[in-house]
Amino acid sequence: MGSEVGVWIDHKKAVIAIIAGKKEEIRQVTSHMEQHVRYSGAAQQDAAENQRDRRFNGHLNRYYDEVIACIRDADSILILGPGEAKVELEARLGKEALRGRIVGLETVDEMTDRQVAAKVRQRFLKSKRKLQKRTAV
Repeated sequence: MGSEVGVWIDHKKAVIAIIAGKKEEIRQVTSHMEQHVRYSGAAQQDAAENQRDRRFNGHLNRYYDEVIACIRDADSILILGPGEAKVELEARLGKEALRGRIVGLETVDEMTDRQVAAKVRQRFLKSKRKLQKRTAV
């Protein structure tokens, strides 16, 4: 039996709810990333900012790789989050040939681990009910 996964993600952490049959697991991946600060000013600051940008992007890529490693085997993926991290994760999943498994992308505010799990259960339960109705007709 396959698994259904929901990911709540921002640039600081990802909460991953994995549902496989009657089993449910919640994982957290933390980015341990420093805040991305932008400065305006002289050329010296521009060089330092470029270096910070490269370091930030490298760290972000490792973070997304870790999240993808947790969800790679999922049959269905729901992506949730407040900002651009969810769109960035969607793009990364596309590069990994996993975009076809994405069933939704939703903007939601901060959620507890339990709220993420409940939202994922609710979403996939609705999907199963719709599928059952179609096959029953």
